[in-house]
Amino acid sequence: MSLYPSLEDIEVSKVIQAQSTIAANQALPAVETMDAENSLYPDLQELGNYMGLDLNNEKLQQDMCLVPTSGSGQIVSGQSALGNMVAPVTGNNLGLHRAEIRAGVREVILCKDQDGKVGLRLRAIDRGIFVQLVQANSPSSLVGLRFGDQILQLDGKTCAGWSTDKAHKALKRAPQDRISLIVRDRPFQRTITVHKDSSGHVGFIYKRGKVTSIVKDSSAARNGLLTDHNICEINGQNIIGLKDSQVIDILATTGTTITLTVMPHVIFEHMIKRMSSGLVSQMDHSIPEV
Repeated sequence: MSLYPSLEDIEVSKVIQAQSTIAANQALPAVETMDAENSLYPDLQELGNYMGLDLNNEKLQQDMCLVPTSGSGQIVSGQSALGNMVAPVTGNNLGLHRAEIRAGVREVILCKDQDGKVGLRLRAIDRGIFVQLVQANSPSSLVGLRFGDQILQLDGKTCAGWSTDKAHKALKRAPQDRISLIVRDRPFQRTITVHKDSSGHVGFIYKRGKVTSIVKDSSAARNGLLTDHNICEINGQNIIGLKDSQVIDILATTGTTITLTVMPHVIFEHMIKRMSSGLVSQMDHSIPEV
Protein backbone atom coordinates (compact mmCIF):
# COMPACT_ATOMS: atom_id res chain seq x y z
CA MET A 1 0.00 0.00 0.00
CA SER A 2 1.33 3.42 -0.93
CA LEU A 3 1.96 5.93 1.84
CA TYR A 4 0.73 8.77 -0.42
CA PRO A 5 -2.54 9.10 -2.39
CA SER A 6 -2.39 8.83 -6.13
CA LEU A 7 -2.89 11.85 -8.39
CA GLU A 8 -6.23 10.37 -9.44
CA ASP A 9 -7.41 10.21 -5.82
CA ILE A 10 -6.35 13.82 -5.26
CA GLU A 11 -8.34 15.05 -8.27
CA VAL A 12 -11.45 13.16 -7.12
CA SER A 13 -11.09 14.66 -3.64
CA LYS A 14 -10.86 18.19 -5.10
CA VAL A 15 -14.04 17.64 -7.13
CA ILE A 16 -15.95 16.44 -4.05
CA GLN A 17 -14.76 19.44 -2.02
CA ALA A 18 -15.75 21.87 -4.78
CA GLN A 19 -19.22 20.34 -5.06
CA SER A 20 -19.68 20.58 -1.29
CA THR A 21 -18.65 24.27 -1.32
CA ILE A 22 -21.08 25.09 -4.14
CA ALA A 23 -23.93 23.33 -2.35
CA ALA A 24 -23.20 25.21 0.88
CA ASN A 25 -23.10 28.55 -0.92
CA GLN A 26 -26.43 27.84 -2.59
CA ALA A 27 -28.07 26.88 0.71
CA LEU A 28 -26.85 29.94 2.65
CA PRO A 29 -27.10 33.62 1.68
CA ALA A 30 -23.87 35.37 0.85
CA VAL A 31 -22.43 37.19 3.85
CA GLU A 32 -19.65 39.75 3.57
CA THR A 33 -17.06 38.97 6.21
CA MET A 34 -14.31 41.15 7.60
CA ASP A 35 -11.31 39.95 9.55
CA ALA A 36 -10.69 41.30 13.03
CA GLU A 37 -7.78 43.46 11.94
CA ASN A 38 -9.87 45.40 9.41
CA SER A 39 -13.09 45.43 11.42
CA LEU A 40 -14.71 48.84 11.82
CA TYR A 41 -15.59 48.14 15.45
CA PRO A 42 -13.38 46.29 17.94
CA ASP A 43 -14.40 43.02 19.55
CA LEU A 44 -16.21 43.57 22.86
CA GLN A 45 -13.45 41.74 24.70
CA GLU A 46 -10.92 44.22 23.31
CA LEU A 47 -12.80 47.36 24.33
CA GLY A 48 -10.77 47.62 27.52
CA ASN A 49 -7.81 48.59 25.36
CA TYR A 50 -9.89 50.73 23.00
CA MET A 51 -10.21 54.35 24.16
CA GLY A 52 -10.26 53.09 27.74
CA LEU A 53 -13.78 51.68 27.38
CA ASP A 54 -15.05 48.79 29.44
CA LEU A 55 -18.22 47.12 28.19
CA ASN A 56 -18.65 43.93 30.18
CA ASN A 57 -21.95 42.37 31.23
CA GLU A 58 -21.88 44.07 34.61
CA LYS A 59 -21.39 47.47 32.99
CA LEU A 60 -24.24 46.84 30.56
CA GLN A 61 -26.57 45.95 33.42
CA GLN A 62 -25.65 49.18 35.21
CA ASP A 63 -26.34 51.22 32.09
CA MET A 64 -29.63 49.44 31.50
CA CYS A 65 -30.75 50.67 34.91
CA LEU A 66 -30.62 54.23 33.56
CA VAL A 67 -33.82 53.52 31.63
CA PRO A 68 -36.89 54.40 33.74
CA THR A 69 -38.96 51.22 34.15
CA SER A 70 -41.96 50.07 36.08
CA GLY A 71 -41.90 47.23 38.56
CA SER A 72 -42.73 44.77 35.78
CA GLY A 73 -39.68 45.85 33.79
CA GLN A 74 -41.66 47.82 31.19
CA ILE A 75 -40.36 51.23 30.11
CA VAL A 76 -42.36 53.99 31.75
CA SER A 77 -44.37 56.00 29.22
CA GLY A 78 -44.44 59.76 29.19
CA GLN A 79 -40.68 60.10 29.49
CA SER A 80 -38.67 62.15 27.01
CA ALA A 81 -37.01 60.39 24.08
CA LEU A 82 -33.59 61.17 25.52
CA GLY A 83 -34.57 59.82 28.90
CA ASN A 84 -35.63 56.49 27.40
CA MET A 85 -32.30 55.80 25.73
CA VAL A 86 -30.48 52.71 26.92
CA ALA A 87 -27.16 53.83 28.42
CA PRO A 88 -27.71 57.46 27.34
CA VAL A 89 -24.50 59.29 26.54
CA THR A 90 -26.06 62.71 25.96
CA GLY A 91 -29.45 62.59 27.65
CA ASN A 92 -28.19 64.05 30.93
CA ASN A 93 -25.57 66.28 29.35
CA LEU A 94 -25.98 69.91 30.44
CA GLY A 95 -24.22 71.11 27.30
CA LEU A 96 -26.82 69.46 25.09
CA HIS A 97 -29.60 71.46 26.73
CA ARG A 98 -27.58 74.68 26.55
CA ALA A 99 -26.76 74.19 22.88
CA GLU A 100 -30.19 72.96 21.79
CA ILE A 101 -31.33 74.46 18.49
CA ARG A 102 -35.11 74.52 18.27
CA ALA A 103 -36.82 74.23 14.94
CA GLY A 104 -39.65 76.64 15.72
CA VAL A 105 -39.74 80.42 16.12
CA ARG A 106 -40.10 82.50 19.25
CA GLU A 107 -40.88 86.07 20.23
CA VAL A 108 -38.26 88.09 22.08
CA ILE A 109 -39.05 91.40 23.78
CA LEU A 110 -36.15 93.85 24.09
CA CYS A 111 -35.77 97.09 26.02
CA LYS A 112 -33.02 99.59 25.26
CA ASP A 113 -30.46 100.45 27.92
CA GLN A 114 -29.85 103.94 29.34
CA ASP A 115 -27.79 104.79 26.25
CA GLY A 116 -30.60 103.77 23.91
CA LYS A 117 -28.83 100.60 22.73
CA VAL A 118 -29.65 96.89 22.81
CA GLY A 119 -26.13 95.48 22.29
CA LEU A 120 -26.96 93.86 18.98
CA ARG A 121 -25.37 93.93 15.54
CA LEU A 122 -27.20 92.46 12.55
CA ARG A 123 -26.11 91.30 9.11
CA ALA A 124 -27.95 90.56 5.85
CA ILE A 125 -27.23 87.10 4.36
CA ASP A 126 -29.14 85.55 1.45
CA ARG A 127 -31.98 88.09 1.82
CA GLY A 128 -32.33 87.35 5.53
CA ILE A 129 -31.27 89.25 8.66
CA PHE A 130 -29.03 87.45 11.18
CA VAL A 131 -27.50 88.22 14.55
CA GLN A 132 -23.86 89.07 13.95
CA LEU A 133 -22.85 90.04 17.48
CA VAL A 134 -24.38 90.06 20.96
CA GLN A 135 -22.50 92.22 23.45
CA ALA A 136 -21.85 90.98 26.97
CA ASN A 137 -24.27 92.17 29.68
CA SER A 138 -26.49 93.84 27.10
CA PRO A 139 -30.30 93.64 26.83
CA SER A 140 -29.85 91.26 23.89
CA SER A 141 -27.69 88.88 25.91
CA LEU A 142 -30.14 88.94 28.82
CA VAL A 143 -33.01 87.71 26.63
CA GLY A 144 -30.89 84.90 25.15
CA LEU A 145 -30.15 86.12 21.61
CA ARG A 146 -27.14 84.32 20.14
CA PHE A 147 -24.75 84.53 17.22
CA GLY A 148 -26.43 83.24 14.06
CA ASP A 149 -30.06 83.71 15.14
CA GLN A 150 -32.30 84.82 12.29
CA ILE A 151 -34.55 87.85 12.83
CA LEU A 152 -37.79 87.19 10.95
CA GLN A 153 -39.76 90.22 12.12
CA LEU A 154 -38.97 93.45 13.94
CA ASP A 155 -41.95 95.18 15.55
CA GLY A 156 -44.35 93.41 13.21
CA LYS A 157 -42.40 94.16 10.02
CA THR A 158 -41.00 91.24 8.02
CA CYS A 159 -37.22 91.54 7.65
CA ALA A 160 -36.81 89.43 4.51
CA GLY A 161 -34.95 91.39 1.85
CA TRP A 162 -33.70 94.08 4.21
CA SER A 163 -30.16 95.35 3.97
CA THR A 164 -27.87 95.47 6.99
CA ASP A 165 -28.24 99.28 7.18
CA LYS A 166 -32.03 99.11 7.03
CA ALA A 167 -32.09 96.60 9.90
CA HIS A 168 -29.89 98.80 12.10
CA LYS A 169 -31.96 101.89 11.31
CA ALA A 170 -35.10 99.98 12.28
CA LEU A 171 -33.51 99.15 15.64
CA LYS A 172 -32.62 102.79 16.22
CA ARG A 173 -36.17 103.92 15.42
CA ALA A 174 -37.70 101.26 17.67
CA PRO A 175 -39.26 102.39 20.97
CA GLN A 176 -37.18 102.54 24.14
CA ASP A 177 -39.14 100.18 26.34
CA ARG A 178 -40.50 97.49 23.98
CA ILE A 179 -39.00 96.02 20.83
CA SER A 180 -40.63 92.84 19.54
CA LEU A 181 -38.46 90.40 17.59
CA ILE A 182 -39.59 87.13 15.98
CA VAL A 183 -36.52 84.87 16.00
CA ARG A 184 -35.54 81.52 14.52
CA ASP A 185 -32.72 79.62 16.25
CA ARG A 186 -29.40 79.64 14.35
CA PRO A 187 -30.48 78.02 11.05
CA PHE A 188 -26.92 77.76 9.67
CA GLN A 189 -25.63 75.97 12.77
CA ARG A 190 -25.89 72.42 14.11
CA THR A 191 -24.80 70.58 17.24
CA ILE A 192 -22.50 67.57 17.48
CA THR A 193 -21.84 65.62 20.66
CA VAL A 194 -18.35 64.14 21.05
CA HIS A 195 -16.67 62.24 23.86
CA LYS A 196 -13.19 62.42 25.27
CA ASP A 197 -11.04 59.30 25.03
CA SER A 198 -9.00 57.88 27.90
CA SER A 199 -6.30 60.50 27.29
CA GLY A 200 -8.80 63.38 27.29
CA HIS A 201 -8.82 63.98 23.52
CA VAL A 202 -11.93 64.36 21.36
CA GLY A 203 -10.26 63.84 18.00
CA PHE A 204 -10.08 67.12 16.08
CA ILE A 205 -7.50 69.80 15.42
CA TYR A 206 -8.49 73.43 15.01
CA LYS A 207 -6.86 76.80 14.47
CA ARG A 208 -8.50 80.13 15.32
CA GLY A 209 -11.77 78.36 15.95
CA LYS A 210 -11.81 76.51 12.64
CA VAL A 211 -11.65 72.71 12.47
CA THR A 212 -8.67 71.87 10.24
CA SER A 213 -8.45 68.07 10.55
CA ILE A 214 -10.21 65.09 12.08
CA VAL A 215 -8.38 62.24 13.81
CA LYS A 216 -9.15 58.86 12.26
CA ASP A 217 -11.42 56.59 14.34
CA SER A 218 -11.90 59.33 16.94
CA SER A 219 -15.17 60.34 18.59
CA ALA A 220 -15.26 63.44 16.38
CA ALA A 221 -14.98 61.26 13.25
CA ARG A 222 -17.62 58.78 14.38
CA ASN A 223 -20.09 61.55 15.30
CA GLY A 224 -19.80 63.43 12.01
CA LEU A 225 -17.69 66.49 12.76
CA LEU A 226 -16.42 68.04 9.51
CA THR A 227 -13.41 70.12 8.57
CA ASP A 228 -13.83 73.70 7.32
CA HIS A 229 -16.39 74.35 10.05
CA ASN A 230 -16.02 76.94 12.80
CA ILE A 231 -16.80 76.08 16.39
CA CYS A 232 -19.26 78.68 17.66
CA GLU A 233 -20.14 77.19 21.04
CA ILE A 234 -18.88 74.59 23.49
CA ASN A 235 -21.67 73.23 25.68
CA GLY A 236 -23.71 76.28 24.77
CA GLN A 237 -21.00 78.83 25.66
CA ASN A 238 -20.06 81.20 22.86
CA ILE A 239 -16.32 80.96 22.07
CA ILE A 240 -16.18 83.23 19.01
CA GLY A 241 -13.40 85.77 19.46
CA LEU A 242 -11.58 83.78 22.14
CA LYS A 243 -7.95 82.77 21.69
CA ASP A 244 -7.12 79.14 20.99
CA SER A 245 -5.49 78.86 24.41
CA GLN A 246 -8.73 79.99 26.05
CA VAL A 247 -10.71 77.44 24.05
CA ILE A 248 -8.27 74.72 25.13
CA ASP A 249 -8.89 75.66 28.75
CA ILE A 250 -12.66 75.42 28.25
CA LEU A 251 -12.32 71.98 26.63
CA ALA A 252 -10.03 70.81 29.41
CA THR A 253 -12.49 71.76 32.14
CA THR A 254 -15.52 70.11 30.55
CA GLY A 255 -16.66 66.61 31.35
CA THR A 256 -16.18 63.59 29.11
CA THR A 257 -19.19 64.53 26.98
CA ILE A 258 -18.95 67.76 24.96
CA THR A 259 -21.57 69.36 22.74
CA LEU A 260 -20.13 71.49 19.92
CA THR A 261 -22.14 74.02 17.93
CA VAL A 262 -20.57 74.41 14.49
CA MET A 263 -21.14 76.50 11.37
CA PRO A 264 -19.73 76.10 7.83
CA HIS A 265 -16.63 78.29 7.48
CA VAL A 266 -17.91 80.08 4.37
CA ILE A 267 -21.03 81.25 6.25
CA PHE A 268 -19.04 82.10 9.36
CA GLU A 269 -16.59 84.25 7.40
CA HIS A 270 -19.44 86.04 5.67
CA MET A 271 -21.07 86.87 9.00
CA ILE A 272 -18.02 88.28 10.77
CA LYS A 273 -16.10 89.89 7.90
CA ARG A 274 -15.33 93.57 8.33
CA MET A 275 -15.71 93.20 12.09
CA SER A 276 -12.68 94.35 14.04
CA SER A 277 -11.07 91.96 16.51
CA GLY A 278 -11.77 94.47 19.25
CA LEU A 279 -15.48 94.34 18.49
CA VAL A 280 -15.53 90.54 18.37
CA SER A 281 -13.85 90.41 21.78
CA GLN A 282 -16.86 92.28 23.21
CA MET A 283 -19.11 89.31 22.43
CA ASP A 284 -21.05 87.65 25.20
CA HIS A 285 -18.99 84.64 26.32
CA SER A 286 -20.91 83.82 29.48
CA ILE A 287 -22.21 80.34 30.19
CA PRO A 288 -25.94 80.48 29.45
CA GLU A 289 -28.41 79.40 32.09
CA VAL A 290 -30.36 76.24 31.34
